[in-house]
Amino acid sequence: MIANTPVLSLVIPCYDEQDNLRPLVAAIRAAVDPLKLAYEIIFTDDASKDKSWEILKELAASDPRIRALRFAFNSGQSAALWAGMKAARGQYLVTLDADLQNDPKDLPKFLEPLKQFDCVCGTRVEMRGQGDNFIRVASSRIANWVRNKVSGESISDAGCCYRAFKRECIDNLKFFKGMHRFLPTLFKIEGFTVTEIAVSHNPRTAGQTHYGVWNRLFASSYDLLAVRWMKKRMFRYQVAERVN
Repeated sequence: MIANTPVLSLVIPCYDEQDNLRPLVAAIRAAVDPLKLAYEIIFTDDASKDKSWEILKELAASDPRIRALRFAFNSGQSAALWAGMKAARGQYLVTLDADLQNDPKDLPKFLEPLKQFDCVCGTRVEMRGQGDNFIRVASSRIANWVRNKVSGESISDAGCCYRAFKRECIDNLKFFKGMHRFLPTLFKIEGFTVTEIAVSHNPRTAGQTHYGVWNRLFASSYDLLAVRWMKKRMFRYQVAERVN
């Protein structure tokens, strides 16, 4: 029986992933059940055109730990992640893709660093060549270099959405399109600590990728400049004492 307050909330955006959903849920169960932690799995269906929503309803009907949202119209990965994160009830949130390229077997690896850091980011740099072709690997490396150069960051794989973080990390964030690429930087702006761990990167075996060279190199350029401005202009304060 699911606890009223899950320890882990797995947040997964979904768009046309009908063939990956059942094996993904099975893989998550195999990885998380042995940890003996209360958890929930939250899917946001971004108005899929295939049978993803029907499958999600079927999965949710058989397991109360599975919760699903469906957008009225396609709104993008950032919106799907944000909706799932806001619906999450867990002490720790884990975000991952629905395409099985993020391997659920890596989930336990995120927990130990969370004892010292507020956010743990997966990085596919070491394993990227095993799951993607040359063009995708090269475009990802160039995009990461550009993002780090402009934003003054050192995240090796900003495009990897396989992350685990404390729920308070998102308390004061403001949603904007493309924000999923910059969550580690946004967390740092809020004063939270971030680290990286190496994760596996599986080849996609079903469905079609929704990202190409254009998405990685150019589509996020406006967002990158906005994040750079935020990093320079935003400030934090801490109240030392209060009276009345």
